[in-house]
Formats: sequence, C-alpha cells, structure tokens
Amino acid sequence: MKNHSKLPYFILFSLLILVLACNQATNKKDNETILKGSTTIYVDETLAPIIEDQVAVFENEYEAKVKLVAKSESETVNSLFNEKAAIAILSRNLTTEELKIFKQRKINPKITVFATDAVAFISNKSNKDTLVALKDVISFMQGKSVASIKGLVFDNLNSSTVRYMNSLAGINAIPEKGVFSFKSNDEVIKYVSENDGMIGVVGVNWLSQPLPAMQKYVDDVATLSVKGLNGDNYYIPSQNNIAEGKYPLARDLYIINCQGFSGLGMGFASFVAGDVGQRIILKSGLLPVRIPTRKFTIIGKGQNDKK
Repeated sequence: MKNHSKLPYFILFSLLILVLACNQATNKKDNETILKGSTTIYVDETLAPIIEDQVAVFENEYEAKVKLVAKSESETVNSLFNEKAAIAILSRNLTTEELKIFKQRKINPKITVFATDAVAFISNKSNKDTLVALKDVISFMQGKSVASIKGLVFDNLNSSTVRYMNSLAGINAIPEKGVFSFKSNDEVIKYVSENDGMIGVVGVNWLSQPLPAMQKYVDDVATLSVKGLNGDNYYIPSQNNIAEGKYPLARDLYIINCQGFSGLGMGFASFVAGDVGQRIILKSGLLPVRIPTRKFTIIGKGQNDKK
C-alpha cells in the first residue's frame, strides 16, 4: 500500500513556489516603469550596432538598465515564444501564425516600426567590378552557375539575411555548393577582405558603424552597387537611395514588445521612435521612419552689423 502522507506537503510546497513566482513577477511590474528599472532585450545580431547605440543613450538619459542579448533571427524569435524574453528587435514583423500564438496566451504584442535597414553585398577591394545584378545572386542561390560570382558568404544559417535572401530566391535552404556561412557579420567582412572573388552578405550598419578593431577590414572591402529585378540602374545602399526606394534590398525594422504591462519595453520603443532615437538612426546611415526636425535661428537684419 502506498504512503500518501507526504502528498499534502508536496502540494503546499508547489503552491509556495507558485506564489513566490507570482510575487516576483508582480514585484518586477511594480519596480519597472517605462523609464526606470531593468529588462532584457533580444536583438537580431544583424541589427546589433544600431541598437547598442540606442541602449547607451537610453540608459544615460533614464534610470534604466537594459541587458542586450544579440542572437540569430531564429533564436531571437524563439526567445519570445519560450518566454526567455518579452522584448525583441527584428528585421521583420510577426507572422499571422505567430500572432495567433500570442493571442492564445492573451498577449497583444505592441509592434513599433522604427527604421529601414538594408542588406548589403560586399567584395574584396581589389575586385574592379563593383556592380552586381540581384537576379544573378538569386540564380546562384538557386544552385545555378553564374560566371561573375565565385561564392556567397553569410553570417549565420539562422540569420535574417539568409531568411531574406532565401525568400527572394524562393528556396527553403541555401545550396550546399558555393554558399558559405560563419557566425557573425564581422567574420564575413574579415573573410571577404582577405579573399578575392567572394561576395559577402551583411547588414549595412555593420559597414557604417564598425568596431575599432574591424575598421581595417571594412576599409579593405567595397560595397557593391545592386541592380534590382526591375530597371537597369545600379544603386548602393545609401540613406538617400533607401529613402527614395531605389535600393532593392531594403527592409523595415521592428521592436516587438510582449511585456503586457507599461514597462521598459514601452519606454524604449517610444524613445527609439522619438526625436532622439530617430536622430541616432539618421546619424548611423540607416533611414529613420520620420526625419527629425531641425531648428534654425533667424537673425534679424542689422543684428550682426558692427557698430
């Protein structure tokens, strides 16, 4: 016969753990406001440089501490669903299926579009050909032979750049031949700077905001001008070309806030989408969703005249 005398104690212990967990969550909500407290934000590592700048200024302005965790796009999205994180920054919006999952959990994600980024193609600076047609890159990713492309180099098999290019090529996985992947954008830039004939695929802000140790490698690569699927002109991923819709590999950036209360997720999103945050975006070379206003002081006639 089984002894059930210890069962009530187990139930009490489980209830105690549940109460402590609920109290901990409640305390977090009580101690965290939109501009004060601490939180963790997962970010697609392709976007890490610009978000690091935003966090640095945000923490300096307010009583806030943000732990930034840079992961691949797949890992960042999964962090939301396995509840490792409640705030994520991505180069895509949540899908209809993903939104349904949150709806089932009675969570309504707050989604903020804050900038437009671009995927850039780079080559070794010794390569005299600085033009590439997007249709040729797509053909190469589909496993076809393209004379002008020796190989493509990506940052990570689970990254947003791989997902983005796979989508354009209409494939589910990159081909085994001629396409390589590393672990970071920095590794891609370094490899391309040291190997002629390869085309690297990176987020453009890794080129405009390199770490000091990476500057020498960035100086040894050339950003290629890209011809889109429609039209005959080639365009570099400049701020102006992105704004005018000329560069064919532009993508919007999103802050996905699933906190469910008025915490730092809301405050950080408001900051990034606000005047200061948009100025940081503008300075980085990416395109802000709204151009920050500029103030001019008009001096009246004769005010500068010498007496």
